[in-house]
Amino acid sequence: MKEEFEKTVHLAVYDQLADGEIGHAIATIRSGEGQRVPGRHNVVTVGLTGAPVTTMGGLTVLPDTSLPEVRPSSSSMLILPGSSLWDSDPEEMTPFASAAGIFLDAGVPVAAICGATAGLAREGLLDHRDHTSAAPEYLLATGYAGTSRYRDALAVTDDGLVTAGPTASLEFAREIFTALDLFTPRVLDAWYRLYAQHDPTAYFSLVEGS
Repeated sequence: MKEEFEKTVHLAVYDQLADGEIGHAIATIRSGEGQRVPGRHNVVTVGLTGAPVTTMGGLTVLPDTSLPEVRPSSSSMLILPGSSLWDSDPEEMTPFASAAGIFLDAGVPVAAICGATAGLAREGLLDHRDHTSAAPEYLLATGYAGTSRYRDALAVTDDGLVTAGPTASLEFAREIFTALDLFTPRVLDAWYRLYAQHDPTAYFSLVEGS
């Protein structure tokens, strides 16, 4: 039987996408385990075009849709993973950064990790929001004007925007789950204790939900 979902999370996909940065977030969103409303969110991959992309891990991904087809009104979040292209070819990635601005202006959350934060910095989206990244020096190299809003934290959420550094995939996922209201606070804490702190006692709170 075909599954029906109430909401769609859009995951941007492009060459050299850093697989490890979004694995926990995407798998958990899609699985429904422990969630307030299991199966509520689908994950749809978005490419610049419909052409296949190859991730950093060598996986081939055929996008479900292309960026010009995506509208904020049909989305509950846009997720932007890291990729070497954010630094080596920022012009190619500009459409994704521009889309992030459109989503935020429409009141739809955006989550960016690692190199994607540099793309948003170039777009001016970090100038007036608290944010984090790999390091303040990394964002300074973009020439952005948001240095006073940089926070030395693993992940930060402000004004609809989630940012994280490359080593903070679990904290990134936790902020995404909070923005999507995926779990109750108790279950969210259990999820983090299980996966980040390796606490086996948290498993039962997670699978039971509440």
